[in-house]
Amino acid sequence: MNPLNPLSRVASVAALTAALSITATAAPASAGSAHAQRWSAAWSASMMRPSTAPWFATWAEQGFDHQSVREVVRLSTGGKSVRFRLSNLYGTTPLRLTGAGAGRAADGAAVVPGTLRPLRFAHRDSVVVPAGGEVLSDPVPLPTAAGDRVALTLYFDGPTGPATYHQLSMTTTYRADGDHRGDTGAAAFGDAVRPGYGSWYYLSGVEVTGGRPVGRAVVAFGESTTDGFGATVDGDDRYPDRLAERLLAADRPRPVLNAGIGSNKMLADSACAGESALARFERDVLDQPNVGTVIVSHGVNDILRAGDQVCGVDRDDPPVTLQRLIDAHRALIRTAHARGVKAVGATLMPFGGAPFWSERTDRLRRDLNEWIRSSGAYDAVADFDRAIDPAGTGAIPDGYHAGDHLHPSPLGYRAMADSVDLDSLR
Repeated sequence: MNPLNPLSRVASVAALTAALSITATAAPASAGSAHAQRWSAAWSASMMRPSTAPWFATWAEQGFDHQSVREVVRLSTGGKSVRFRLSNLYGTTPLRLTGAGAGRAADGAAVVPGTLRPLRFAHRDSVVVPAGGEVLSDPVPLPTAAGDRVALTLYFDGPTGPATYHQLSMTTTYRADGDHRGDTGAAAFGDAVRPGYGSWYYLSGVEVTGGRPVGRAVVAFGESTTDGFGATVDGDDRYPDRLAERLLAADRPRPVLNAGIGSNKMLADSACAGESALARFERDVLDQPNVGTVIVSHGVNDILRAGDQVCGVDRDDPPVTLQRLIDAHRALIRTAHARGVKAVGATLMPFGGAPFWSERTDRLRRDLNEWIRSSGAYDAVADFDRAIDPAGTGAIPDGYHAGDHLHPSPLGYRAMADSVDLDSLR
């Protein structure tokens, strides 16, 4: 491994993950029959190390013990059958799942009656996910359409230890004492993190088959403005959600997968905000099923924060320069092209009035945006900056930010999605 190559670490991480995954999924035969079908990604979330979130409470560090966890996701494409990918990527011990169930989500923690199905793994109710590995469930006959919400319930009859998770879901996850995977009602699931931004636990992907043919997946790769901070909790109005709706309305259905992580950096790992973009790009983007295009929106956190103090870590990173950011973007582009994936570069939105703003940080943002627009390095450009600040004021207009001058509001996220040229995603 070349220590000077920023993507050498990516390859080693991906190889390790793949090797460990074989242990969890190879022997029993449901995967073999599944491969004969045409599966499409319908939803994904980037997995993170369990940590204390500085902004809101989570259950990641404590994990679960004799509890049921019900998590809800919205699919960007549908089908006749569905399967779920569970990750123990950051676990240090095997994860023992007693059982699971899935169905169409109703209001809150409720499941639409008649749709609840037991989930199995190699024809068994329970499964052990090795430390560092993942498992794929058996297919479940559950008809869904694009935009449908599904509820997955996991039951653990013993302590899990700290949980691999996705920190910012902007979707409520529910918890109940005891085994309630077969409940369609919400009564037992009275426990949810309040105030709720929400997190997803262990669930890294949902795939479907048997539906309308769709194009290759679009992956939105970025920070909190991709992850959706400032969107409506349980409202599914982040920019990738809106983009999926546009593609469907234009009769160009394609899965749109969200690979954003709030506070994530391009150049440096974080104790509470995920591995760097360079380290996680292959796993979170290119290893998704049938990816055709990636939209890269990254660099704001590198520009605004010199270290990892937001996570309580007394660390200063090396100075961030325009050249370092350009080199990182070029590395992502090269890696995408090597896998036959089109790379769309998104300009960074303004942050005038937000903490850490200065003339220097704003100049670095503007210079990086000019490179994204004019260098020709990316196959296409999504100009989020001009979409949300057409006058070039250097600030997100009132009504388009979530009150912090940094993160879009639902109206801002709609403006981002509307600015993407659908032809550029082909």
